[in-house]
Amino acid sequence: MKKLTILTGAGISAESGIQTFRDGNGLWENHNVTDVASPEGWRKDRALVLEFYNQRRRQLHEVEPNDAHRLLAELEKYFEVHIITQNIDDLHERAGSSNILHLHGELFKSCSCNNKNLIYDQKEDIKIGEKAEDGAQLRPFIVWFGEEVPLMKEAAKQAKEADIFMVIGTSLQVYPAAGLIHDIKDDCLLIVINPNETGFGYGQRAVVMKETATKGMKLLFDKLVNLA
Repeated sequence: MKKLTILTGAGISAESGIQTFRDGNGLWENHNVTDVASPEGWRKDRALVLEFYNQRRRQLHEVEPNDAHRLLAELEKYFEVHIITQNIDDLHERAGSSNILHLHGELFKSCSCNNKNLIYDQKEDIKIGEKAEDGAQLRPFIVWFGEEVPLMKEAAKQAKEADIFMVIGTSLQVYPAAGLIHDIKDDCLLIVINPNETGFGYGQRAVVMKETATKGMKLLFDKLVNLA
């Protein structure tokens, strides 16, 4: 089987009703991103950070995978599929995809604020005073701005080995994830599905579809299968 590696971002989840991270104004529900998604914000106001992610987690219980998620899962019949996602939701898993790297963490997990290797399933709210086995406060299992992205090495490996590399629903503005596009082989087919002009220089090699994730995948699915 040919290897198909897919980098997904907020655009694919937005079609399921999940708010995108930053809608142009640098704010997320009127919060500065650094207040709710950085180690500095955590040190400043743990209650604010926990409630912010508790709201995200509650919302995740209410949404479902969309057709783009489901079509990516369907491609496993034809390709060795690896999904690298910047999203912290579990919609790829629920749609049936098997091989998923969550670069920025997972909303349905928590960890010790002193040791991110102490990880727990977390389907409900995290409360102040809830502690990991090391006695430290539980925090969202999220890679915040300013923190190391521990799965980048594995993600780069998946990008380098790909025969086809797809970018869906991400403007490639957040690094180091955006740099994965530079790891692909010279003969790798590069396909981009994004309705917005991002200013990112894909170069002449890219097949760019200015469509939403769901529409783009519906248009592309049969063509992809023919490449298997």
